[in-house]
Amino acid sequence: NKERHEIIMSWLKDVRSIIQDLVADKKMLWRLSKNDFKARFASSMLGIVWAYVQPLATILVFWFVFQVGLRSPDVGSLPFIVWYTPAFLVWTFFQDTLSSMTNSIRDYSYLVRKVNFHTCLIPFVKLISGCFVHVVFIVFIFVINIIYGVPLSVYNVQVLYYFLCTIVLLIGLGMLCATITPFVGDVPNIVSVVLQIMFWATPIVWNENILSPGVASVMRWNPMYYICTGYRASFQNQMLFWKRPETIWFWVGVLCLVVFSMHLFQKLNRDFVDVL
Repeated sequence: NKERHEIIMSWLKDVRSIIQDLVADKKMLWRLSKNDFKARFASSMLGIVWAYVQPLATILVFWFVFQVGLRSPDVGSLPFIVWYTPAFLVWTFFQDTLSSMTNSIRDYSYLVRKVNFHTCLIPFVKLISGCFVHVVFIVFIFVINIIYGVPLSVYNVQVLYYFLCTIVLLIGLGMLCATITPFVGDVPNIVSVVLQIMFWATPIVWNENILSPGVASVMRWNPMYYICTGYRASFQNQMLFWKRPETIWFWVGVLCLVVFSMHLFQKLNRDFVDVL
């Protein structure tokens, strides 16, 4: 028990160390995040507009296919685009940001070599850069609901909670993938394949209500199941998040992942310079 306690305290010390570095260098973190966001589209004529074009184009395609062309899935009384947009946009945020965080140490290898630079800032640069895009899309979700006459309600505030859930999940997964990628070059490809599988295993284009209770209980182990259905519920006047049975398990699992990822990062970041 004493040894286990010492291990836990050591891991928590690593988490505290990273948090302290982030707070101490918060101005640099903010500046790097803004520069990263701008640099992604610096060479294009339309600039940051491209950050929003692809997700909006995909929404338009699905809207045409399921609401105009084909018979849309049974999503209740709501128009398909109102039902589909919240889950798809949070998935896009998760997918793009996790991919960016996975490659972040390689992308900023020149900063890793700086003696006085806290390497733990790098994955968070990609995370904050992704948040810039998603905040605009949260506003877009409200606009779509207003256009289709869906009334605003107190349930809508829950979208901020599920946004937080996504950020914490990305910290855990992103830090883990960013830590391993310099040592195992296949990680970005593995992440890409897993994300493709997860897209269809998450209720984004299909309604979770079609699942049998047994299958649904298994699918709920996917943390993005919790987040995507939560985003959707925030705009459909459904269950409050603290009444969802998955809430406690989501946070236990995600916080354990965050602690482990930060501990692993602190343990291996000294070797980044040697492998990059």
